Amino acid sequence: MNYGLSEVQYIVIFGGVMSGLGKGIIASSLSHLLANSGKKVSVVKIDPYLNYDAGTMNPYQHGEVFVLDDGSESDLDLGNYERFLDQDLTGDSNITTGKVYKEVIEKERRGDYLGSTVQIIPHITNEIKERIRKVGKSGSDITVIEVGGTVGDIESMPFLEAMRQLHREEGESKVIFGLVTLIPEIGSSMEQKTKPTQHSVSSLRSLGIVPDLIFARSKKPLQNETRRKISLFTDVPESGIISVTDADSIYFIPGMLYRQGILDYISRKLSTGKLVYVDKWNKFTENLANPGESVKIAIVGKYTELSDAYISHREAFTHVTGKNGIAVEIKWVDSDLLKKTTEPLSDVNGILVPGGFGYRGIEGKVIAARYARENGIPFLGICLGFQVAVIEIARDVLGLEKANSAEFDANTPDPVIDLLPEQEGVVSKGATMRLGLKNVILKENSQASRIYGGAKVVQERHRHRYEVNPRYIRSLEDNGVIFSGCDEEGIRMEFLELSDRQNFIASQYHCEFKSRPLSPSRPHESLVMSALAHAKGKEGKLSKKYSTA
Repeated sequence: MNYGLSEVQYIVIFGGVMSGLGKGIIASSLSHLLANSGKKVSVVKIDPYLNYDAGTMNPYQHGEVFVLDDGSESDLDLGNYERFLDQDLTGDSNITTGKVYKEVIEKERRGDYLGSTVQIIPHITNEIKERIRKVGKSGSDITVIEVGGTVGDIESMPFLEAMRQLHREEGESKVIFGLVTLIPEIGSSMEQKTKPTQHSVSSLRSLGIVPDLIFARSKKPLQNETRRKISLFTDVPESGIISVTDADSIYFIPGMLYRQGILDYISRKLSTGKLVYVDKWNKFTENLANPGESVKIAIVGKYTELSDAYISHREAFTHVTGKNGIAVEIKWVDSDLLKKTTEPLSDVNGILVPGGFGYRGIEGKVIAARYARENGIPFLGICLGFQVAVIEIARDVLGLEKANSAEFDANTPDPVIDLLPEQEGVVSKGATMRLGLKNVILKENSQASRIYGGAKVVQERHRHRYEVNPRYIRSLEDNGVIFSGCDEEGIRMEFLELSDRQNFIASQYHCEFKSRPLSPSRPHESLVMSALAHAKGKEGKLSKKYSTA
């Protein structure tokens, strides 16, 4: 019996052997190829953890929290999907164990199950399938599903069973399975070993899931003998075994898959008809492979030991390189080190202070903002970086030596950053976040407006609680600060620039979350252009060759 609710087809990607093999990038690349071959593609990322979402997770454990238009706090892989698809996603595309169990328990409490004993099968697995089909029903031709974790993980078992059921219910021509696995290279001869792949496939088959595709991760391309051996032991045709090697950029992976005929293989398995890929990234990847000039930019934060905590900033700079051919060397600087010496900033052409929560590392970020302002170094502050810039100017320019955010010092005499009081009908956000896509109103003839090509209104994503305290805005503006962006009520300050220079800017919103390969974040692009001018000793005006407009 066919349980399918639409004509959507599904490609499910599992991981074998170990985590960190790049399932998300492979699934994103596959989505990119399909979307640029005329298919409407939707995506689902399954995270087996019990957390409801990634919002409360430590970046050291899970990397960046990626925020979507609807305010959902999601896994960083959703960011890769958006960038590779050039498509805005919703929280429905991120399924977690926490979300599934919460919904099932709420249904049980309401009596939706009519007194049945609620079990993993069928209630949990049915909820998983229902959520997947909901995403597919949005007008998609193909839904790409990435199942987090690795085959054999206890927490992944309900999701694996749900995928088996999905295949059974939808039919052979509507669901195909792909497995990402490791091909280690051992010894002085660097012999490629297939045993881990064989074991992963065996484990998957024991669960009733037979892979149609194998993505073999290795340092060097698969040897023909290795490919034949994998095919022999797994029953996957050689044409369905895709070699995925290390690449200088994740944006080279779609081309790597395409050149091995993956679209032809998928079209045969799903009977889609010929898939004709249109490469819209040609110039973009050419610039990544062969950049011209270069700049060095410091990212000053407290999670710099794990660059994935700031992955969207890293990708935004890559997008700028792809557009303009200017390579960006990122120098990761632990903000706490700056309390001892500013020497780590002495050789950079630009400074970015990203978002974050908690007091640790704040004083180092304040020092970074002051160093940039006093030494004419191009500066971009994002979210907390925006607030840090306000704190630094309040202390050093306004003379409010103990100015701070009420988030970090509840007893500061000058809370230049604070929760908004009740005023003009706007209620304090209190313990809640300001999340998701919001309108930002830009002042005419401002640096902010010029960065955004003359726009009067832009839409950007937010993730913060505290705001610039309205009591200090006039004093700040009287001392050279221009708040050139604000919310629709004119109460929340959104963009900061200085009256005496063009290369010191900051935004309360997270412009990195909307950056895409063919349309980079405008503030990041502005920072790179200013950094290039600084590197050449030409402050201020930019050449016509490089334009953020």
